Amino acid sequence: MPPSALLRLTEAAEQAGFRRAMCSDHFAPFGEEQGQSGFAWSWLGAALARTNLPLGVVNAPGQRYHPAIVAQAAATLAEMFPGRFWLAVGSGQALNEHVTGDRWPSKPERNARLRECVEVIRRLFAGECVTHRGSVTVDRAVLWSRPVQSPPLYAAAVTPETARWAGSWADGLITVNQGVETVRRVVEAYRDGGGGGPVLLQVHLSWAADEDTALRVAHEQWRTGILGSDVGWDLVTPADFAEATAYVRPQDMREHVLVSSDPERHAHWLHEYAALGIDEMYLHHVGRDQDRFLEVFAARVLPELS
Repeated sequence: MPPSALLRLTEAAEQAGFRRAMCSDHFAPFGEEQGQSGFAWSWLGAALARTNLPLGVVNAPGQRYHPAIVAQAAATLAEMFPGRFWLAVGSGQALNEHVTGDRWPSKPERNARLRECVEVIRRLFAGECVTHRGSVTVDRAVLWSRPVQSPPLYAAAVTPETARWAGSWADGLITVNQGVETVRRVVEAYRDGGGGGPVLLQVHLSWAADEDTALRVAHEQWRTGILGSDVGWDLVTPADFAEATAYVRPQDMREHVLVSSDPERHAHWLHEYAALGIDEMYLHHVGRDQDRFLEVFAARVLPELS
């Protein structure tokens, strides 16, 4: 959907009773079916101004973004909208980062680069003049506009290994639904690694008035978004994702997306995740009929969760 439509839907979500929102900072969508991929930081400023919702973004500093630029963007939003913005960082995907033309590093290299970027961002938030030379280079950078309170810096992780590592440095964790037991292991790994901050969960779901439509929509709109591990991180274009998922069947989507026409079933699934110690859940309906989704979930799911 165009960024303007997503902005209207965010306002509608607030009016329907949803209490927070988030976005991911993509240069390209996973699949051509999604059709759009606006600039996250422009959209965040508009969404924060047009609603009273807390908002956050998942970003990958170090290649497409210099960490000083990420720090400046986050600090500016946090100064204008105190207490309403959070930043989550991850090691990134080639889908978004390849546009610079630089070499796409291995996962260990990307993690090391991310850790350096986190330290640069934190020092800039603290008001330091930062010079750094390593995986990234920073020369005498200072943030001249800073908020009274720095925004929280969360880690984005989908595996227990990354979550455990993130526990040593992140203010919180954001992950995605992968089955209850897998999410349990991710949360426990974050806690075992020393993580004491909140745990956020992005939940991919598909709802429609009938089961066949809900499954068809999940397959049409999100089959390119289900790839994990090195496959999903290393593919470069939406066409690559389409080729890699050409043999994904509609029934295969149930392992990756909560698919049901029954709102009560969705509420039950969300309760199962909440019981793992999840502090915030962000519901991502993968279909295009977002207005009807908001209407139905506001009436039949949100009351069950609250």
